[in-house]
Amino acid sequence: MSGAGAGGGEVIRVAVADDQAVVRMGLRTLLEREPGMECVGEAGDGREALALIGRTRPDVLLLDIRMPGMDGLATLRAVAGDPELRSTRIVVVTTFAVDEYVFAALQAGASGFVLKDSAPDELVNAVRVVAAGEALLSPAITRKVIGLFGRHGAEPVEGIETLTPRERELVAWVATGRSNEEIAGELTISPETVRTHVSRAMVKLHARDRAQLVVFAMRAGLTLPAS
Repeated sequence: MSGAGAGGGEVIRVAVADDQAVVRMGLRTLLEREPGMECVGEAGDGREALALIGRTRPDVLLLDIRMPGMDGLATLRAVAGDPELRSTRIVVVTTFAVDEYVFAALQAGASGFVLKDSAPDELVNAVRVVAAGEALLSPAITRKVIGLFGRHGAEPVEGIETLTPRERELVAWVATGRSNEEIAGELTISPETVRTHVSRAMVKLHARDRAQLVVFAMRAGLTLPAS
């Protein structure tokens, strides 16, 4: 994160990409009212979003999936494929809690998902969680994705056999969308222990971030029931 707030803390810099002006206005208003957050710009489609990221280097982009021209999925792939842009973490904000969109967006590099009808505090929390390096999947979306993989069965994932039993267990917990602190509470261990095992698993699986680790876990069938 870059910049400092009025109280001296770090400011989370956020950009918004949505083809509906009223949605952009609502998100901007929400972000600008939140302490420690700054909206650095808006975009109406994917190409504008890429230009905006290039100019402003936000910490987080709130991105709609369905946009005219270059849509959200194409934008995600472009960001993930550009070393100059991939430091920006992306939260998909959509009206469509549909399996194929969620999975495709995860594969393309999304770090989290929230629905447009989510409560304001859920949207703000999504920005904070993703800016802190976590993945964010709402329980409803997590259940959909896990259900999709359950129908298709497990797939080979390179490096999965190198994980220790504890690493496999914690990767499965990560795939439920829980944070390190939430996993630690479930297992009665420290968040630092969770973080250590998850970090080692990410290195072994060559996961670029926690969200990609979720994809690998689901592919390999390392999942627990979402609550």
